[in-house]
Amino acid sequence: QVQLVESGGRLVQTGGSLRLSCAASGRTLSRSIIGWFRRIPGGERDFLAGIGWNPGQTYHVDSVKGRFTISRDKANNTVYLEMNSLRPEDTAVYYCAAATGPKITSNIRSYTSWGQGTQVTVSS
Repeated sequence: QVQLVESGGRLVQTGGSLRLSCAASGRTLSRSIIGWFRRIPGGERDFLAGIGWNPGQTYHVDSVKGRFTISRDKANNTVYLEMNSLRPEDTAVYYCAAATGPKITSNIRSYTSWGQGTQVTVSS
């Protein structure tokens, strides 16, 4: 099973940018679907973006499209989430997770390996 570790979360001002990293060990990510999720305080984990095996196979939910970009560095077995124009409502714990299968999915039950999360706080 793949082990995932997120990093890059910190305090940032409104309008700022962050790049979150999801580093894998134990198994290559190259055959996994990787998703980024976030959980606001008191809320559920919400799917934000996913990346598949093939070049260009990405998906972003409408609420982050144009501001967040998911990408993969196969050589370093790492997936990134570039976040721009951050808003206070983006404050959350951000998680990456791995799923098997050929298609990107927003179904949280399809993701079987999870990182511990990284805190992003956007100040107003």
